[in-house]
Amino acid sequence: MQDSSQSPSFIHLRCHSEYSIVDGIVRIKDYVNAAQNDAMPALALTDLSNLFGAIKFYTAARNQGVKAILGVDVWLENSKRPQQATRALLLVKNDVGYKLLCELLSKAYLENQTRGRPELKPEWFQQGSEGLILLSGNNDSDIGLALEQNSAELASKLAKRWSELFPNRFYLEVQRAADAVNTAKQETHVQQVLSIASNLNLPVVATHPIQFITQDDFQAHEARTCIADGYMLADRRRPKKFSDEQYFKTQAQMAELFA
Repeated sequence: MQDSSQSPSFIHLRCHSEYSIVDGIVRIKDYVNAAQNDAMPALALTDLSNLFGAIKFYTAARNQGVKAILGVDVWLENSKRPQQATRALLLVKNDVGYKLLCELLSKAYLENQTRGRPELKPEWFQQGSEGLILLSGNNDSDIGLALEQNSAELASKLAKRWSELFPNRFYLEVQRAADAVNTAKQETHVQQVLSIASNLNLPVVATHPIQFITQDDFQAHEARTCIADGYMLADRRRPKKFSDEQYFKTQAQMAELFA
């Protein structure tokens, strides 16, 4: 176990557990144990579009002496291109934020589903965002989509808008979780996000999207996503959405990754 007296170098803020029905295989107990073994003082559970595992996670983390951070990986409506919904990470800051997040998820499920996918409308946050922290900037986000389409100006406008909707509670997000084939493209994206952050004087946070606990679990995770998407594992035409790098990395590994 890592020496807990040392200052933490990294806290995981992204994880899809088995409660992320379509693409998660992480068992909450294993997730919390991994953090405890690495002397990680806090940990976030951010399943896709739900808080189903929140109570189980909170209880398990508390029992292991790990601070639980609740959040959700949410879908955001793309009014201009309805079939290109984007994602954002919402983290709970306090009780007010937890209640608001529950309300927003319920509203999305009841009023704004696209092909069974609950989508939050960005304008809903104009009515308030108190108690919530928003992260955006990875490949799945609206900012990431704008950068992929070579529109740095739009990406900057979106970042500025989020910073206004979430004053002092918005962070631009960077990741280094791609496989070897996509490393160069990923690094270009990271540098573009850092440039936006510098120009707008916005804070940056490094995250790592955990989909499984150990690297050896990658194939089991691929099988899970194939079942959800209706593909055969051996089908070469199936979309490859994940890399074998998306396992639980230690604080030392993450510090080296972003050194």
